[in-house]
Amino acid sequence: MYVHSAHAEREVHAAVTGPARSRRNAQYGLLTAVADEVGVSLATVSKVVHRRRDVSEATRARIEALLAERGYVRDWESEARRPRQILAVFRDLAGPYTLEVVRGIVESAAEVGVHTVVGTTSRRSIARWLEESVALGTVGVVIVISALAEQDQRRIVDQGLPVVLVDPLNAPSEDIPSVGVTNWHGATTAVQHLIDLGHRRIGMLAGRSSSLAGSARLHGYRAALAEAGIPYDSALVRSTDFDYGEALRAARHVLDRSDRPTALFAASDVQALGALEAARQLGVAVPAGLSVMSFDDTLVAAMASPPLSAIRQPFRELGQEATRVLLHLADGGPPATSRRELATELVVRTSTAPPLADRVRPV
Repeated sequence: MYVHSAHAEREVHAAVTGPARSRRNAQYGLLTAVADEVGVSLATVSKVVHRRRDVSEATRARIEALLAERGYVRDWESEARRPRQILAVFRDLAGPYTLEVVRGIVESAAEVGVHTVVGTTSRRSIARWLEESVALGTVGVVIVISALAEQDQRRIVDQGLPVVLVDPLNAPSEDIPSVGVTNWHGATTAVQHLIDLGHRRIGMLAGRSSSLAGSARLHGYRAALAEAGIPYDSALVRSTDFDYGEALRAARHVLDRSDRPTALFAASDVQALGALEAARQLGVAVPAGLSVMSFDDTLVAAMASPPLSAIRQPFRELGQEATRVLLHLADGGPPATSRRELATELVVRTSTAPPLADRVRPV
């Protein structure tokens, strides 16, 4: 005999609760229709949905056949089929560095069957994104080139949120893992390349001192000069954001002088492009009158005129490592280390050459 009970209705509603009330109502209607067709109670259908054993095999088989025929999917089966998602939050999506890192994260995550949701902090704070990650059902968050407020760090640690930082602007808590590259070593390699070419007057377009990566690259520049016995000249160094317009103005300031440097090391490709434009505006040929060395080696480095010598960051590997660490955290594992640095590589193109005086010196 068919019995429609309030208890059965509550049980079925609980069984089919989904992200939207409309879906829940549709599923409830489907189960009611199945119960009517088989001639059993809604409670019996609910037992089959929940894999309960106290239903005869014949009745169970009939209900399962109708559920499959009408496309019913149990909530937990739907969740199991849904790809895992991570959230990647950037300061912006404007520069070539950001686009390279986005590609590294998205492609490496896709290789392990993980989807990536991308957001920026231009209109939404990191605190909001941490809340949004829960609503989106993501397993964790990758935060790229952003300053993490103390309250956000406390929330991540206290709530055990799976979060990995890529090139954070400020030093994070040791409890929050971060991934980056060997910024100091890469900078010393860049400047050593210029020194090996014969340059002794080498300027730098540095990043902001508040940036961990920018600060490390400046220290690497100074260390390479000191190792070669070349005095540090603050007049040849300008700190800017990783921004083309700022770098253009800063490079003009450094180059528009009688004792201008013979080489310029830029802390990013965007700044190096600003240096190339400043040299063009001032009539300084590159590399004949000025060698320009960059850090990043994004796609624009090889397309610049002339193509930039650069320190290459392993963007794809950065994405892979950030994704790997994040999924490890999401699965309940502890990070192997609080900081992981990947090796950089020197790429020599045609924007660097020996100083003009060295090339015309008689044999």
